[in-house]
Amino acid sequence: MTMRILIANRGEIARRIQRTAHRLGHETVAAWADPDRDAPFVKDATIDTRLGPAALADSYLNVDAWLEVANRTEATAVHPGYGFLSESTAFAEAITAAGLVWVGPNPKAIQAMGSKIEAREIAISAGVPTIPGFDESQEPETLAREAERIGYPVLVKASAGGGGKGIRIVREAGEFAGALDEATQEAQRSFGDAAVLVERYFERARHIEVQIVGDRHGNVIDLGTRECSVQRRYQKLLEEAPAPNLPDEVSQEMRRTARDLASSISYDSTGTVEFVVDAETNEFFFLEMNTRLQVEHPVTEAITGLDLVELQLLVAQGEPLPIAQADVVQRGHSFEARINAEDPERGFAPEVGIVTDLRVPAGVRWESGIEAGSEITPHYDPMVAKLIVEGEGRDIARRRLCTALDALLVGGLTTNAGFHRWLADTPVIVEGRVTTRFLDENTYVPAQPEVDAATLAATAWNAAKEAQRSSGPWSAQGSFRVTPHRPSLPVVLADHHGDVCEREAESAQLEPDEGSLIVEIADTTRRVPTAVDVAARRVALNVDGATHSFRVLTRSEHWAAGGAGGDHGDADAIRSPFPAVVTELPVSAGDKVAAGDVVIVIEAMKMLHSLTAKASAVVATVHVEAGDSVEGGEILVSFESDDEKEGQEDEA
Repeated sequence: MTMRILIANRGEIARRIQRTAHRLGHETVAAWADPDRDAPFVKDATIDTRLGPAALADSYLNVDAWLEVANRTEATAVHPGYGFLSESTAFAEAITAAGLVWVGPNPKAIQAMGSKIEAREIAISAGVPTIPGFDESQEPETLAREAERIGYPVLVKASAGGGGKGIRIVREAGEFAGALDEATQEAQRSFGDAAVLVERYFERARHIEVQIVGDRHGNVIDLGTRECSVQRRYQKLLEEAPAPNLPDEVSQEMRRTARDLASSISYDSTGTVEFVVDAETNEFFFLEMNTRLQVEHPVTEAITGLDLVELQLLVAQGEPLPIAQADVVQRGHSFEARINAEDPERGFAPEVGIVTDLRVPAGVRWESGIEAGSEITPHYDPMVAKLIVEGEGRDIARRRLCTALDALLVGGLTTNAGFHRWLADTPVIVEGRVTTRFLDENTYVPAQPEVDAATLAATAWNAAKEAQRSSGPWSAQGSFRVTPHRPSLPVVLADHHGDVCEREAESAQLEPDEGSLIVEIADTTRRVPTAVDVAARRVALNVDGATHSFRVLTRSEHWAAGGAGGDHGDADAIRSPFPAVVTELPVSAGDKVAAGDVVIVIEAMKMLHSLTAKASAVVATVHVEAGDSVEGGEILVSFESDDEKEGQEDEA
């Protein structure tokens, strides 16, 4: 049966669903919020239409808006992707009530696993080991008392949703009330449900999950394990399949309990059962079940040769699974690196901007929501792409990941690709013995190349200019060697944060067919993936896995940059660390605050960030209102010191 599938999502997952749907002969509908009007997933669809404004509540989380779009475009099916409404029982029920095919599990299964509290009880009934915890009350005093009984450290965790939202680690009783308040507020904002549970926190744990698939004929199979322990703010960054260094008997038992749990709720789609595994004893406990397609599903596809979206579509149409458990064969190993628009050197701060250049290495799977010219906005999740590699064995796959990251170019903004390149060579990743505490115990140290990125950019710019002067655009030439004559004027560069520097070009050879620059400095030679746009005065290059983007300034621009800026005063003012939306303003002009007090809460890329006072002070001016969009570096709240205020009062 040919379907017209409305994809109730955006970005890379919408494109990934479209690819399989089109291969199977189905039509697709993309509905876009205003910031996504020209996004690649919109262009790839058979039909596209407006969904609503940027705000999630008015667009991607608006059930009525999706139903209206489905009716207007005459869609016959809805695929929710992951995130957003993919695990909303109300959405699934509304779609089925409208007579549409729901490409996901039955609403009762979503409801059963949608609450971590109810899911825990179901897991206990199904004989699945569960983490010691408490979920029988939402009274703060009761939760605090139970935390003491369980023993610190504990985890306060939102009952609904996922993606690391509404989760806080609490290490001592004095921190519990504040952590509970933060977790419940974030849970309410993210999922519309403030309920939480408290459970034991494992200091040395692995996060391992089992991919399961069920149909409407009572068949449930699993497709093996995945390692998802590399996490930052409870969000996964690097995944692999199968999970390494897991005893076979533990893996088999984990997979069996995952199937048992899925069968107990008559599960009938793709889904994932997640476990916490004690890294020392390999004892495992049920964590949660995600009743949807998982972000990291490509690594399972790589080792099984199966298309999970195709299986979803078949099951949604009432077909039985075309394979049995005995037919599942795993071959080789696969890694997936989530490429996020964020700066690891600035605390993984979100990045926004235009993707000026994009070059993807050959031989990899690239699941992407971007292309050259795409705009990254602060409204949605920072993940812009996924880089997937596979190999006959784990070390081969890991080395292919390193090679791919060394060749990837995403110009115009900073991504975490350089972080992934560092990560792939760390001993715990090489050995396959990572835990969820890895990034808490290890600090990302950017590679220190023999030649800095700015010098390489100046060299690439000089070589490209010489090539253009000689015989046209450098990209149209063959290998072109340039040796700068000294003395020469330095190249003035501004990175995408606006920081300006001057560098002299070095000897280099351009290899335009390979998109690279061969630089010879101090008897060393290195090949650097490079993109130069002479007309736009732009250079992007990959240095040790990280893309560095520069704009080449004219002399007049350099003079203007040197004369502009300066200290804006009010050194203690609260400035936005990145583009964001103001969500809460707990202070007003005239309020006294102490060091560490929260004075404003902002949201960027679906994460809340509390900004605090640096010292004791009196609020002088609140420059913004809730709902305002702000730029990075913008002053949000300014102060006068307590001493100054008291002096003014004494004079009065």
